[in-house]
Amino acid sequence: MKRARAYGMLGAAMAAAAAMLPLSPLFAQSAEQDALKLTLNDGYDTPDALRFDWPAFKIGTGQYEAGPTGLTVFRFNRKMLAAVDIRGGGPGTVNTEYLGIGYPFPELDSVVLSGGSWYGLEAVTAVNTALKDEGYRGGNWDNVGLTVGSIIYDFGGRRLNEIYPDKRLAQAALKAAVPGVFPRGAYGAGRSAVSGSIFGCNAHSGQGGAFRQVGDLKIAAFTVVNALGVVTDREGRTAACYPDKTWPAGFKTHDILAGTPDSGKPGWTGVAPSAEKKNTTISLIVVNQKMEPWELKRLAIQVHTSMARGIQPFQTEFDGDVLYAVSTAEYTPADDKRISLLDIGTITSEVMWDAILSAVPRQPQAALEAPPRRGVEAAALHKLSGRYRFSALAELDLKVEDGRLLGQAVGERKIFGIPKENAVELVPAETGDYVVQGRYPTVLRFDGRGGVTINPGRWQQHGRKNR
Repeated sequence: MKRARAYGMLGAAMAAAAAMLPLSPLFAQSAEQDALKLTLNDGYDTPDALRFDWPAFKIGTGQYEAGPTGLTVFRFNRKMLAAVDIRGGGPGTVNTEYLGIGYPFPELDSVVLSGGSWYGLEAVTAVNTALKDEGYRGGNWDNVGLTVGSIIYDFGGRRLNEIYPDKRLAQAALKAAVPGVFPRGAYGAGRSAVSGSIFGCNAHSGQGGAFRQVGDLKIAAFTVVNALGVVTDREGRTAACYPDKTWPAGFKTHDILAGTPDSGKPGWTGVAPSAEKKNTTISLIVVNQKMEPWELKRLAIQVHTSMARGIQPFQTEFDGDVLYAVSTAEYTPADDKRISLLDIGTITSEVMWDAILSAVPRQPQAALEAPPRRGVEAAALHKLSGRYRFSALAELDLKVEDGRLLGQAVGERKIFGIPKENAVELVPAETGDYVVQGRYPTVLRFDGRGGVTINPGRWQQHGRKNR
């Protein structure tokens, strides 16, 4: 008893001493991650959400608004047959090797699409352990859960922090999953996705979905478009892009593709291509007709290939493109009623193009020219001056010179349109916000209490003045 009591006192003393020590960067970041506020099934009640009747699977999304970043979980109501096609040069996946074997047994329970680059793969295994923890799956060889999943890169210039979707977020999204609804745009895994970086378009992107029923055949397509290439509609127009001011009016995707490599260099476009070349499109197609493993594999290949029409270029060395194909096997028609693999592949390819186009959200406007100024007293400008912290990676220094508010990034990275190399003017606009003139949107909104929000809306970042 005395020895046990002594060890207890020693442990308490060590814990008290540890509490007085500063956290290491590793533990500090872990504690910050655990304290994040999560949002579940955001956008499910919006007019743009896809709605369809198919109880065979449920969909849940989870987001960390502080990122912003998120994930999307597809949970099937029983084990399903599935196949996978991996084409990109930099994929990040879990359990895809097993699907590639092609066993003729239904094994798949769920699919996870996540942000957070390879750190987001934690979400895939987290969903699988949740299936066991809730008692839905177990340890018997014929009842082990199987979850597969893939990730996109949504760090770097997309946001000012390195928050990632984790186990807590993934398991909450699994529990929140509901059938028949899928939010489209900057939601779930597509919360901080972009497209078109190869030509400097850097357009906001997201996740898209589409559904079609032909007789008794049901087809659904889901995708998270974080592509290096540009999203292209059926008329050949670029669906979303922040073009350089030197680009010709009414340009089409063909024009910038045909201009390669000059269209990605100073001169033709006026800017060099983005140095941040870590991009991915991750997708899922679901059909209700019963299909053999080899059929699902061919379907995955055909549809994945067809996506090069809607994303140009596609499946580059810098993209991690992955597509999953699942059959719920609810529809088992007689041979003379069976829809051929060729026809299913053709229909599904069109449905996937619809899904790609639906991933593009409304784009914020950039201040290509100096916006209208409003009179701001010098005292008000000086009140805004100081250093604002967004994360350990990003800080913003504001100062007043000659009656102008100037901003310069002083942390590890630039802050959207505010560089590290020199200070740029923050121009007061009629709205009360401050904007930075340039190709891409950079809007600052001060709250009067020492806080600032950059690019208010779906992709906003919050900072506070150091005191």
